[in-house]
Amino acid sequence: MTLLSFFIWSLIKVVVVSVVLLVGVAYTVLLERKLVGRIQNRWGPSRVGPFGLLQPLVDGAKSFLKEDLIPTAVYRPLYLMAPIIALGCAMISIGVIPFGEPVGPKGFDIFEVANVNIGLLVILGITSIGVYGIALAGWSSNNKYSLLGSLRSSAQLISYELALGLSLVGVVLRAGSLNLRTIVEQQATRGIVSWNIFGGCQFVAFFIYLMAAYAETNRSPFDLPEAESELTGGYHTEYSSMKFAMFFMAEYANMINVGCVATLLFLGGWTSPLGNLIPPPQNIFVHALMPVFWFVAKVFCFLFLYVWVRGTLPRFRYDQLMNFGWRVLMPLAILNIIGTSLLLAYR
Repeated sequence: MTLLSFFIWSLIKVVVVSVVLLVGVAYTVLLERKLVGRIQNRWGPSRVGPFGLLQPLVDGAKSFLKEDLIPTAVYRPLYLMAPIIALGCAMISIGVIPFGEPVGPKGFDIFEVANVNIGLLVILGITSIGVYGIALAGWSSNNKYSLLGSLRSSAQLISYELALGLSLVGVVLRAGSLNLRTIVEQQATRGIVSWNIFGGCQFVAFFIYLMAAYAETNRSPFDLPEAESELTGGYHTEYSSMKFAMFFMAEYANMINVGCVATLLFLGGWTSPLGNLIPPPQNIFVHALMPVFWFVAKVFCFLFLYVWVRGTLPRFRYDQLMNFGWRVLMPLAILNIIGTSLLLAYR
């Protein structure tokens, strides 16, 4: 493959993955509104299109057409840059996530934008940069509610990022690699029995990851940075039109990224729950697309759990949130690393 053809195919992959992610963000919002509506014994969006399926398009058009107001006292460069940083970091992470088995000519993979040998480390690094968008949004808005929301969010993300990172150490120890494909292939032998959450004895790590992921994405019951009853709208109080929509899209894109990482590290990635019990299909297209189906199905189940928790649990107090992160999740994560190390040494 020549350099020009490699560049063209890579550009096509970037465009396709970006479009799919943005469409996924739009319909994740619809999924949440529908599920929360059912939990609260109401229908949710049902008027625009069949079953409300066109509601995300109307929401996007409404955000785009609303008047873009910029308060006079803001620090304009950082005020405009903050939503770009937040959305940019959320979209970059998807570039190193593999969606299916390697398909394509040698040295090229259709179902992954970039096969990075330290993919997991790249995702953690990009995620940690995303907090700058929130911190800058709160400071540059020149609003006390926004500043308090961004300070809360910064403290929350830093606190729970430690637990999240430590929860993944056990998975890395089992796989012996930071490459996401290697981690999935290590779980591919016997189906669900080989997944890290079960066969790898990483159910404690999965619980820590799940709790830290809720906090990292500012989702209920850890949505203190934008608590409407206390801070009006948190760090995006002064944002409107598409700049507000960019923060909104970044939150849901981060939800999808978290679901993808959980699927790769704990739920076997694109592998079938039945493992090698079912022979691979003979049709080449079905053989290529079936792993993608399993991957999307697992991410969907993870997002369903996200929304279910939001519809059933109340919001924590801030002191409870910080105590839970430092006094419960951190010690649990360290104990999980010690236990996994001893188990591997014994084996």
